[in-house]
Amino acid sequence: MNQFDVVVRGGTYFDGTGAPGRRADVGIRDGHVAAVSETPLPVDGRTRVVEAEGRWVMPGFVDAHTHYDAELVVAPGLHESVRHGVTTVLVGNCSISAVYSDALDVADLFSRVEALPRESVLAAMRERKTWRTPQEWAKALDELALGPHVASFLGHSDVRASVMGLGRSTDPAHRASRSEMKEIERRISEALDAGFMGVSTMTNPWDKLDGDRYRSRTLPSTHASWKEFRRVSRLLRRRDGVLQGVPNLNTKVDVAFYVTTSMGLFRKPLRVSLLSAADTLAEPWVNRIFAPLAFVANRLGRGKFVWQHLPTTFQVWADGIDLVVFEEFGSGREALHLKEEMGRNDLLRDEAYRRWFREDFEKRFSPRVWHRDFDDARIVECPEEALVGRTVGDVARERGLHPVDCFLDLVVEHGTAFRWTTVIANAREKVAQRLLKTPGVTIGFSDAGAHLRNMAFYNFGICLLERVHRAQQAGMPFIPLEQAIHKLTGELADIYRLDAGRIREGDRADLVVVDPAGLDASVKEYAEAPLEELGGVRRMVNRNDAAVHATIISGRVVFGRGEFEPGFGTTFGTGSFLPAGRKVAPRVVERGAEREVGPRSQAS
Repeated sequence: MNQFDVVVRGGTYFDGTGAPGRRADVGIRDGHVAAVSETPLPVDGRTRVVEAEGRWVMPGFVDAHTHYDAELVVAPGLHESVRHGVTTVLVGNCSISAVYSDALDVADLFSRVEALPRESVLAAMRERKTWRTPQEWAKALDELALGPHVASFLGHSDVRASVMGLGRSTDPAHRASRSEMKEIERRISEALDAGFMGVSTMTNPWDKLDGDRYRSRTLPSTHASWKEFRRVSRLLRRRDGVLQGVPNLNTKVDVAFYVTTSMGLFRKPLRVSLLSAADTLAEPWVNRIFAPLAFVANRLGRGKFVWQHLPTTFQVWADGIDLVVFEEFGSGREALHLKEEMGRNDLLRDEAYRRWFREDFEKRFSPRVWHRDFDDARIVECPEEALVGRTVGDVARERGLHPVDCFLDLVVEHGTAFRWTTVIANAREKVAQRLLKTPGVTIGFSDAGAHLRNMAFYNFGICLLERVHRAQQAGMPFIPLEQAIHKLTGELADIYRLDAGRIREGDRADLVVVDPAGLDASVKEYAEAPLEELGGVRRMVNRNDAAVHATIISGRVVFGRGEFEPGFGTTFGTGSFLPAGRKVAPRVVERGAEREVGPRSQAS
């Protein structure tokens, strides 16, 4: 008799609860963790053995903030996340999902906000979008060769546009009527019935529509009244749902709404997850507000409020002027409004426009996320090879130009062939360590599946473990390893009410084997790879495969030693739609047919 399909042998086992690690074998049968044993488990010729001696065995990571909604339908394996140990992803963040809206509206909602190739998104949705309701969306997911499991928010902008029409929902002159508000609430309830975690919303004015119909209008959720926000909050509170939000990053005043709506004084608390606990270079004092606000919400107000935090340096890259931070100020928005390069270049040459840009750039006391310092803008690609490696500020001084004029000259001359990078946030190690330990700060904000040419944080979990491991090796630990693992796994599963994040006996076998020897400087190295399914765009990725020895989903080894199992994400998948508050059995979908997980004979 074959006792186990897979045995992970001899590793240091962490169950995801925050308990200390211990040496143990993990036996997997029929997609579940069947045994955790400190004595060696028996294997036979049909058991796949994953050697974990000297390695860490832990639950697969939960990525709480992705924008995979479009990529899912064309590349459901989500290989870039799975190769870094992610076994559960959350989609539908930042008010945008692809549930109720039609294909054209989905493309206009997603493409500029998340820096995705619009024509590819539109083509994918027109070809593949067969669903009209949340139930049909969840069923469509389960028919795909999903790699990781998928949980979802319903986007406030998605449902609002589907009820009011994209035009009316983004027109400041219109508010949802009484009947429209009732229909919005009915559709939210329908999504919650289908297992959606809750609603994501957005009040940040940076994020704009793409396309030709309503280009540069802010997202539908930014036009909702405070009465509408309160009604959505009340509905979610009754149903134990989650409100995921992005505040106005310019004024930040509406953070107060998210904090107070979470509170449970004389009422049921509301789960609120908010972007973002970050130590920005532009406002280095802001990191001090996150702990007090979480304390007020949760300890004094008896709420369930958390921040999302990226556990690595927030470094971004840009092709010319194509970067979301330029949406912060009026002159930047004006340039991004123009899609066609020739018309944009005419604008950038105009002296009146340049004066406007310089004025925006030099406003010392305007709220901002980007520091607007061209001495921290390093050129990484340029047809003028002599400029590569230098900062825009250096080049400006050499040419006797204002930094803004130098930057705009380079954009006009070289367009998107002029590529540069800068650090936005999380550059101070001690501040980052403090934030990671702060009650109410959770791990999130990878933005996986979005900003394909601007950033890559698919390996956010590995980045956190590398930081923890490096501090331990230096004799200056700041958080126990088991707590760091809990923050990547069980803590997030509890917040979002998901069947994920733990690998105790009886749990679904979603786990990752991490090799601490691979936690080195490679976690921050730059890499690119084409995403053929979305027009072949060369997206930024992470390539530190020595860190993840194996990823196992639904009991099946899908990635190991830098290679995926043949057919993963195409002819077979291991993920399912994860409804909030419900258990989900492991399964494998192979060529569209669901089947039980069977034994394997290959050793790793």
